[in-house]
Amino acid sequence: MLNVNELNMKRVERIVRFTIKEDVWTGDITSDAVLDAELEVDAVILSRQKGIVCGMAVAEKAFNVADPDIRFRPMVKDGEKVEPDREIAFIEGNAQAILRVERVALNFLSYMSGIATETGKFVELVKDTGVKIFDTRKTLPLHRYLQKYAVRIGGGHNHRWGLWDMVLIKDNHLRAFGMQRKTRNTESIVKNIIRAAREDVQKNILVEIEVETLKECEYALSEKPDVIMLDNMKPDLVVKAVELRKKLALEKTVKFEVSGGITLDNVRSYASTGVDIISSGSLTSRPNSLDFSLEVILRDK
Repeated sequence: MLNVNELNMKRVERIVRFTIKEDVWTGDITSDAVLDAELEVDAVILSRQKGIVCGMAVAEKAFNVADPDIRFRPMVKDGEKVEPDREIAFIEGNAQAILRVERVALNFLSYMSGIATETGKFVELVKDTGVKIFDTRKTLPLHRYLQKYAVRIGGGHNHRWGLWDMVLIKDNHLRAFGMQRKTRNTESIVKNIIRAAREDVQKNILVEIEVETLKECEYALSEKPDVIMLDNMKPDLVVKAVELRKKLALEKTVKFEVSGGITLDNVRSYASTGVDIISSGSLTSRPNSLDFSLEVILRDK
């Protein structure tokens, strides 16, 4: 796993190149038509909103892909909080190349900073509770790598990277497993599906199960999975689940995660119940992009 402030730039470059190709395709006909090919300009990127910056290295990579001779001078680092009209980077180089990737670079900055900023709001609301804020797999196709990086920059944590690195038994797994075993007995299904997962995967693979009722939680606790996700439960019901775990002396053995309908308005209530993890798909699926602009600096003659 990468450290929070690290990015695999080879991977980033592949993403950037595909994104530029999508936007430019056969060429920027506007800049090519009205600007001399040799024109050099200076430009500045400004923040237009308050928030947490994320994606500086990605933006720089976009300009470098357009023209390796472009000089990109960042004035802030990922994770830094900015106010409106803050100068976050200066750019020097070929005008056609800079304008060719202006929108691509700003799109990455805006979207990633929006995720970091939203995550930071959740983290701030639970900072004294010991609860960790996690993302989910509700990500933009092919951009999960950058989105999960932005969550970390905002102070959050990454849940599964994909289907390959952790067992997460959800409601449809339970239904299909019951059909497979030809039973509708909830206790049998919950207990045996956890056992089946344990027997099949390597010991270092975490096993988590999603439950929707207190009874399902009780059945799951008896099998001691690594994590139990309390899905779409109200805070008062979550408290009862935490009390049940305490009664069974499993606080250090089984972690509790709450998910479903988590918002900035209710996250504090959930964090106060005694759970360990709060996950929200809204961090990556519905963030508000942070507004940035690039402006060419007029030179004195």
